[in-house]
Amino acid sequence: MKITKLKVRPIMTIWRRSLERLLNFYARKRGSLVTFFPKLFIFFMLLNMICFWLAILTTYPQEVFGDERFEYLLMQFPVGFLGALFDSLSFFITVWIARRALKTTSLPSYIAHLSIDVLIAILATFWVLMVFSVSGWLVGMLQHTSQSLVESSAKYENRLSDAVKDPTGRENVKNIYFGVMMGFSAMIPTLIHLYLSAQSVFLYVRKVSLRRFQKL
Repeated sequence: MKITKLKVRPIMTIWRRSLERLLNFYARKRGSLVTFFPKLFIFFMLLNMICFWLAILTTYPQEVFGDERFEYLLMQFPVGFLGALFDSLSFFITVWIARRALKTTSLPSYIAHLSIDVLIAILATFWVLMVFSVSGWLVGMLQHTSQSLVESSAKYENRLSDAVKDPTGRENVKNIYFGVMMGFSAMIPTLIHLYLSAQSVFLYVRKVSLRRFQKL
C-alpha cells in the first residue's frame, strides 16, 4: 500500500477554511460587545474556579480538608476574578490575531500569527503565579495574618523553581499538574488550533485516500 505523502499547502488551505468558519460563527453569535463581555468574563471566572477546585482536590486534598480549608475557600474568588481578567483579554487578542492570520498570503506568516497563542499560554503560567501570590496576600489580610505579598510570592515561586529544577520529583509533578490545571483556560485557543490542524491533516488524508480508492 502506497503511503500518502502530506502536502503542506492543501492542508493549510483546509485549516484556514475551518478557522474562517469558526470566526464567522463567533461573529454571528456574539451580538453586542456590551452584553457579550460580561457573559464571557463570568464564564471564564467560573471555569477558573472549577479548575482551581479540581487542581486542589486532586493534588492537595489534605490541605482542603485541613486547617487551611477556609483560606482556599476565600482564595477561589480572587483566583477566579484575576484569571478571568487575563482570559477575557487574551480571548479578544486571539480573535484579532486569527483575523489577521486569515488575511496573510504566505504560509510562514499564517503559522507565525497563530503561534502567538503559544506565547499567550506561556505568559499564562507567570500570570497564574502572580494570581496566587496576590490571592494569598489578600486572604492573609482578610484573616488578619502577618503574611506579606513578598512572602506569598516566595511560596509559589519556590514551587515553580523546584518544578523546573526537578520536574520528575513526586511533589514537583503535582505542582506541574496543578499549574497546567490552573492554566487550562488560557490554553483553550492553542488547543483549538491544534485540533483544527489535526482535523485538516485527517480531512486531507481522507480526501486523497478516497481519490485513490475510486481509481482502483
